[in-house]
Amino acid sequence: MDFPVELRYTKEHEWIRLDGDIATIGITAFAQKELGDIVFVEIEEEGSEMDADDVFGTVEAVKTVSELYMPLSGTITEINEELDGAPELVNEDPYGEGWMVRIKVDDPDEFNELLTAADYGAMVG
Repeated sequence: MDFPVELRYTKEHEWIRLDGDIATIGITAFAQKELGDIVFVEIEEEGSEMDADDVFGTVEAVKTVSELYMPLSGTITEINEELDGAPELVNEDPYGEGWMVRIKVDDPDEFNELLTAADYGAMVG
């Protein structure tokens, strides 16, 4: 399984793309495969201030519900509204159309503390 090298990752299976002080966050291909068919995504409201490791939402699959953990401290600026009517986008395109949330990052340097693609790949085996 390939993991895009320009992204960073968490031990909880979120991916992060940083563009200046805006981070786009979703779950990894590994995570969506483990969860199975995703049927519902629930995310905190825009404007919510979050600390790293706070729960920012949940993903519901056919047989389980999994919490989503904020990888960086910041404020939610955008939620992927497409997931309301099409949660399967997370399964179909986890690193593209299946993104979940964008945040304005408090400290962009936190990004460098997250797992690289090689580190994440080694973790999930």
